[in-house]
Amino acid sequence: MTEQGTSFHDFEHQGWSTEEIATGYHDALSPIKTQTVGALLDAAGVGRGTRVADVATGAGYAAAAAAERGAVVVGVDFSTAQLALARRLYPGVEFREGDAGALPFPDGSLDAVVSNYGVPHFPDPDAFLREALRVLRSGGRIASSVWAAPAESVGLGIVYGAVQAHGRMDVSLPPGPNFFLFSDPAQCERSLQAAGFRSAAVTKVPQVWRVASPDAPFEAVMRGTVRAAALLRAQTPEALAAIRDAIRKAASAYTRDGAIELMMPAVIAAAERP
Repeated sequence: MTEQGTSFHDFEHQGWSTEEIATGYHDALSPIKTQTVGALLDAAGVGRGTRVADVATGAGYAAAAAAERGAVVVGVDFSTAQLALARRLYPGVEFREGDAGALPFPDGSLDAVVSNYGVPHFPDPDAFLREALRVLRSGGRIASSVWAAPAESVGLGIVYGAVQAHGRMDVSLPPGPNFFLFSDPAQCERSLQAAGFRSAAVTKVPQVWRVASPDAPFEAVMRGTVRAAALLRAQTPEALAAIRDAIRKAASAYTRDGAIELMMPAVIAAAERP
C-alpha cells in the first residue's frame, strides 16, 4: 500500500529498491528487454572506446552489451537492489548509484548516454534530457527506448485492456508522467529538441515476448513491475480475479506451436548534442 503523500520519485524508488521486484523483473522481462539493446547502442553510436553512461541500468543489460563492444561504460541506477543484481550478473562492469535528474558525471565528459526503458519511470523526463545534454560532449549522442503504445505492445494492451474492462484505472497512485508519453514519436522529437538536442530520429524495433503460460503476463506484472503492479493491487479481489481471467484468455489467443507469442515493439529515440 502506498502511503498518502508519497511522491512519484519516492514511490518508484521504494518499489525498485525491493529485491523481490528487481529479481522478478529480471526473471520475467529480461527476454524482451535484452532484444532492444543492440538497436539502442547502435542509435547512440556506441563502439570501442566510447565513453557511455547507461542510465536506469537496472540489471545492467545495456551496460554489459556496451562493455562487450569495447566501450568505457558506467551503469547508473537509483536502486541499490538493482545495482546489486547487476554487479552479480556482470562483475566486470562498473555500476554506480545515481539519479537520472542529477547524473554523477562532469560536463561534457561522455560520448553517449543511453537508457533502456528507463524514461517512463523518471518523475521529470525533461530533467534527464537536460542532464544528458550537460554530460555529453559536442557531437555526443543520446538514445532511449520505451514500449510502443498498448495498441501495438500486445502484452501491455492485454493487461491494461483487462483492467479497463473489469476494474478501475483511476486508483490512488502518486501522480507521475504518462507511462506511454514517449511512445509517441512526435513527443520524443519535441522533448529532445526542447532540451537542446539536434537531428532527432525515432525508430520502431519489432520484438516478440515468448511465454509458456497464459498466466505469465499477469505474473510478470505482479512480480516484476512497480506502477502496473500497484494498479492491479488497488483493485477489489473480485475485480482482480476477473482481470486475471481476462488476461489469461486474451493471451491464450496468441498461442503458436505450444508457446504464446506477444508482439512488444520498442520505440527508440536518438539525437545529437550540438
